Amino acid sequence: MRIAMYSTKSYDRHTFEQTAASDGITFEYLEPRLTLATASLAAGFDGICVFVNDQVDAGVLRALHAGGTRLIALRCAGYNNVDLATAESLGMAVVRVPAYSPHAVAEHTVGLILALNRHLHRAFNRVRDGNFALDGLLGFDLHGQTVGIIGTGQIGIVVVRIMLGFGCRVLAYDPYPNPEAERMGAAYVDLPTLLQQSDIVTLHCPLTPQTRHLINADTVAQMKPGVMIINTSRGALLDTREVIESLKSGHIGYLGLDVYEEEADLFFEDLSDAVIQDDVFMRLLTFPNVLITAHQAFFTRDALSQIATTTLGNIGAFERGDALVNQVKPEKRRG
Repeated sequence: MRIAMYSTKSYDRHTFEQTAASDGITFEYLEPRLTLATASLAAGFDGICVFVNDQVDAGVLRALHAGGTRLIALRCAGYNNVDLATAESLGMAVVRVPAYSPHAVAEHTVGLILALNRHLHRAFNRVRDGNFALDGLLGFDLHGQTVGIIGTGQIGIVVVRIMLGFGCRVLAYDPYPNPEAERMGAAYVDLPTLLQQSDIVTLHCPLTPQTRHLINADTVAQMKPGVMIINTSRGALLDTREVIESLKSGHIGYLGLDVYEEEADLFFEDLSDAVIQDDVFMRLLTFPNVLITAHQAFFTRDALSQIATTTLGNIGAFERGDALVNQVKPEKRRG
């Protein structure tokens, strides 16, 4: 079975080549991101393998289908970039990696919390410049703080466990409560209560029509002045322009992002010699209390290995005609 892998980086190729593949599966590693303009590169391939910022909308799917593609293999957990209804209507199977390493993303989330609280990014630069003053670096004890976790799936539940270990009070919101969170000591509350009581709000929910711009001017207004907001899930969970206004007013005291709403043309690329044209993103970089990483929360050896193993298993199951345990369909979206 021939698979065209889009958005390939050196680490993708290395990991997939180091992972024992099913017999008969061969990859063509393509550097470009999947768009309507690059869909023709997959002509003649049985399937494609895509990542978070590849464009898999209705037009792209029709072009892929016309070229013979029957399988869309996502090497990630999220699938908001795929038009599932169109894929189903064309008879194209969509499979994903629902769990690769929840610890990787959860630990990065906590890393952002710690770095923002103790101003580690600013302290690092100061010391390199010979500035050893502590003014402006004052933090707070995490112990005793209230942490609100929105979404308690596999990643969120690990964040619950870690923050409870710090001695935090943990509030959780999820339309589908996880009993394990309550057994550990987290309390489920409604969203307004979580927003009102939390010192730190961290997002671990999928991007759906219901969660798009979940963090906006109205929801931020319900939060404590000086609140810390962390997003390692999907960029469009935040209305970035409205968040910037709350940063300017001081209502948001700290912002940690590993994802960005318009990241597709920025993240995973070296743009150090380019003039970045995204004015909203560049405005974010001007705030001393904002810390942004470029969608690296998943990026551990363990996670990459699991992504490759699961993806190859998904492709092998499709090739053999076995049940696709990691298939996603329109009706499986949760609100």
